[in-house]
Amino acid sequence: MQHAEEDLQVRWLKLRIKLKEKFDIKPDMNGVLLLIGVQELGQGAQEFSKEQKQDLMHIAICTILSASGYYKLDGLDDEGWPHFTQLKALPEFETFEQENFLKDHVLLYFNNLNF
Repeated sequence: MQHAEEDLQVRWLKLRIKLKEKFDIKPDMNGVLLLIGVQELGQGAQEFSKEQKQDLMHIAICTILSASGYYKLDGLDDEGWPHFTQLKALPEFETFEQENFLKDHVLLYFNNLNF
């Protein structure tokens, strides 16, 4: 388990470095989720309110966890924002394990985009 944990952290660091090279920021988990949310919204970079940023992070979480069957995309609302249905309960983790669960899914998301 220790080796897999180290590998995950190394891959996470490499992703953050690539994001820094591309966007000139080295985002933490929230920043990465925000980037994914903006990408999935597909309306380009713009100023978002605090509430919209929370919604974007929710879109990101639903998107990345869709790959494991936790959510499915229902469609877009009138303003083009995606809406999801939760298909199964998320595993209960300690905070550290939860972050690794999300990191793993974020890495899969970017891998699927060939980033």
